[in-house]
Amino acid sequence: MTNDDGIHSKGIVTLGRHLSAKHEVCMVAPERERTCVAHAVTLHKPLRIRELSTGVYATNGTPADCVLLGVNVVLPRRPDFVVSGINTGPNMGQDVNYSGTVAAAKEGGFLGIPSVAVSICAREGFLFDDAAAVACEIIERLTEGVFPEGTIVNVNIPNVPQEKLKGFSVTRLGKRIYNDIVHERVDPRGGKYYWIGGDGEKYERRRGTDFHAVEKGFVSVTPLGLDITDTGSMKTYQKHFRRLL
Repeated sequence: MTNDDGIHSKGIVTLGRHLSAKHEVCMVAPERERTCVAHAVTLHKPLRIRELSTGVYATNGTPADCVLLGVNVVLPRRPDFVVSGINTGPNMGQDVNYSGTVAAAKEGGFLGIPSVAVSICAREGFLFDDAAAVACEIIERLTEGVFPEGTIVNVNIPNVPQEKLKGFSVTRLGKRIYNDIVHERVDPRGGKYYWIGGDGEKYERRRGTDFHAVEKGFVSVTPLGLDITDTGSMKTYQKHFRRLL
């Protein structure tokens, strides 16, 4: 298990406790929050691992680093699954490209390990126990062999009691509407600095997307491919780029 909220995040602690009822669990997660670092891998500084308790490790690396360290250093054998989360907040639409949570699952996929990213769709008042119970059910179903090669699974769970969920919905990525604002400020010495802000809560309401499913009370299950080639546009490009110059 890993995440991008840090080893002490209630999301990973709660899901780890639920999974431990049936599975052998090892946690390798960042020592501090590493939200929105995407798929960064650390190459220019040393990485360190601290064992906090039995089966629980903190590192100074990114979520993707955590998977690499967990598989190649910490564990005596390859894991059956890589589970990233529970993330505090949704990871839907284009957000999957920024998400450290999703990147950790992708790193597991690159290593040929079935991998799942789990997020709870709220900004406060998180019902982690309910979300963890749902995540465990999803993982049990995925152990039945439904895991096509070259994919990972991105799960987004509405923040409601488990009994109020309407079920599962297999979805495609939706489209979030960003209105990013860069705030310019001045420090006490007169130097300029910047904060990237804005509200990214708006999205296109289209049936079949992760946003629509969660809005309607369904758990969104989105298969993500590891090969991001846009095969649909290849013929268009081939018309303009021939083999010979």
